[in-house]
Amino acid sequence: MVCLKLPGIVLIAALLSQTLAHPGEDRAREIAKRAEFLQYSKRGSNCDGALRKRGIDSKQHKRRLRALEEARAARGLPQKTHLLRRDAIDESHLSSLVVTPTTSDLDSIIFANSTCVLSPEGAEGPYYVEGEYIRSNITESEVGIPVTWDLEFIDINTCLPIVNLTSDIWHCNATGVYSGIVADGNGNLNDASNINKTFLRGLQTTDSDGVVQYSSIFPGHYSARATHVHVQTHLNGTILPNGTYSGGSVSHIGQFFFDQDLITEVNTLPPYSENTVAIILNSNDRDVQEELENDSDPFLNYVLLGDKVEDGLFMWVTLYIDPTASYTPSPASELTAGGGISLSSGTSSGSGAGNISASG
Repeated sequence: MVCLKLPGIVLIAALLSQTLAHPGEDRAREIAKRAEFLQYSKRGSNCDGALRKRGIDSKQHKRRLRALEEARAARGLPQKTHLLRRDAIDESHLSSLVVTPTTSDLDSIIFANSTCVLSPEGAEGPYYVEGEYIRSNITESEVGIPVTWDLEFIDINTCLPIVNLTSDIWHCNATGVYSGIVADGNGNLNDASNINKTFLRGLQTTDSDGVVQYSSIFPGHYSARATHVHVQTHLNGTILPNGTYSGGSVSHIGQFFFDQDLITEVNTLPPYSENTVAIILNSNDRDVQEELENDSDPFLNYVLLGDKVEDGLFMWVTLYIDPTASYTPSPASELTAGGGISLSSGTSSGSGAGNISASG
């Protein structure tokens, strides 16, 4: 569910749909998914009111403020209270609005004048690796701007947080390379050791509030795509003795996108500036544009942890998903006890009305 706000207000919302700009993805299947999405576009539209009534949204906002304070404290940075608002693709997301955990009538500020739009599902792309590690810090030795991701998952059928849902995220490094994949267009094709690497991939299981957090770096970019992060959700899988995840069903596949001004600034800084691949703007990315055509806001909320981007970022989103949906992923590789192995690449398939994304 994407909640669109008037200018100057705190919240707004976010993301979803995955895409076809990756080679090998099935355009016809994506069109069919979008048609299915339109049939169910009103589903879950009353969740925002239900969450307010139950006090879940107020709790969510205060929790994120505490998480932001902790992220700043961990880096020795002074505390601030400025939050971001979400707006259109060409506008800056940084707002002068000040909100603290003691702000009165917080729900009215956040949810005033909101409308909600269902967002569709999509494919996971050609660089999905199954069987990755359960962990909150996925950075490993990768260098880049530190980021804390805060993800909350809500069941669109019950408007309640989804407990024990396993989220799976992955993205490329600062110079546009994915771990676990040896393929033309993904870094050095002759570097066979990359099949065993696991950087910037990981899974976390939601707590009693339906929340997970990851520590990572801001993603880089690669050919033909704007900067993005992939997300997938699993239910009823198994954590193996070596700390990796196996089995279960997939109920959601999607992507996160970022403010263009933020991407542009990040790409002036090393090691991002060392990436020689042409930058694809949000305005030229088919996935972003399809989200906007659906009246969706596909961009993440964020705040600077310090006075400059280099100090780090805190980013957040609430995803409204249907845990009864079922998708069959097609991983390019699998992480096993003996290392990574290459599989036949392809696109995911499945059934489901689409999921809802909102942030705040």
